[in-house]
Amino acid sequence: MKLIKQVLAVLMCVILLVTVKLQAAELGDKDQQAVDQMVSRAVQYLRTTGQADDGSFSKEASPAITSLVTTALLKSGRPLEDPMVAKALKFIESYVRADGGIHQDGSLYRNYETCLAILALVEANKDGRYDQVLAKANNFVRGIQVGADGEVVRSAPEWGGQGYGKHKRPDLSNTSFFIDALVAGGAAADDEAIQAALVFVSRTQNLESEHNTTEFATKIEDGGFYYTPAAGGTSQAGKAANGGLRSYASMTYAGLKSMIYAGVDKDDQRVQAAMSWIKKHYDLSENPGMGAEGHFYYLHTFAKTLQALEVDEVEDAKGNTHNWRSELISELARRQKRNGSWINTKSTRWLEADENLVTGYLLLSLSYCTD
Repeated sequence: MKLIKQVLAVLMCVILLVTVKLQAAELGDKDQQAVDQMVSRAVQYLRTTGQADDGSFSKEASPAITSLVTTALLKSGRPLEDPMVAKALKFIESYVRADGGIHQDGSLYRNYETCLAILALVEANKDGRYDQVLAKANNFVRGIQVGADGEVVRSAPEWGGQGYGKHKRPDLSNTSFFIDALVAGGAAADDEAIQAALVFVSRTQNLESEHNTTEFATKIEDGGFYYTPAAGGTSQAGKAANGGLRSYASMTYAGLKSMIYAGVDKDDQRVQAAMSWIKKHYDLSENPGMGAEGHFYYLHTFAKTLQALEVDEVEDAKGNTHNWRSELISELARRQKRNGSWINTKSTRWLEADENLVTGYLLLSLSYCTD
């Protein structure tokens, strides 16, 4: 009896600790109310203004936008029976191809479009309706990963990555979407394709290590990430005088998130270096390193990464502690338009003048604050 009482006491302590942790992660009433209001207004905008009669959102730009918005709607609590969601899913289904890809005919964005479709269909697959479609799509994106066909050697800087066909080289953005899609589909951290992608991701970091011996590894070495080391190397933030590829926030968070999903330990030097960069450049008012360009892609990636890290606060270089959820909610509330949408008013780069795309990004950001 004494042993039973001791076990029960321990269990009660564990339950209490878990309860405290869960309560600590919950939003305060003010933040939760702000989220509820923003989500309601954004969904109403998408329902009344954003969606076309065929169920799409900005299909003239890319069918991937419909996938991203659909994922956001589902993660924001819209049911499958919602006519807006049902129509959007039918639109996505119309792009399913015999080889498993989910993209436009002749698309140069096969990985991007298929991976975003996977994310949407996974969210809609609670009853198994998309099991076969997802299995084929999963095999498709694995098949177009650089190196999957054996024609590129592991030592090549592009090995393991994913990219856009028009550039004929992989990049960190596409590779992070690829990892996201595999993880959403149930792949484990030690999955062969994810581990191959990790090789590429590690080579996009400004950090020399056993995982990165590219020509750019030692030129800046600030722990941040850039776009790609392949095909001569590219950073959207430009090159330093010594030829180094400058780090910027959206890719640093994408790289860090990819490493977490690939099972890299938080004590690993790559993760520690990335966190050091983040502490030095913590900012929600812009995309550090890029200013207004890609600002809302960054905020979405920022939120998804910190959720994956399971951290509630970030300490900056000055020792100030930031409740990232609360600060992000305030930033988004300040920027939401009267019609419920969001848009980048300072830069049109990367389609951020498209209200549907940006609204999708920020609905997802809010979902990561409340998951």
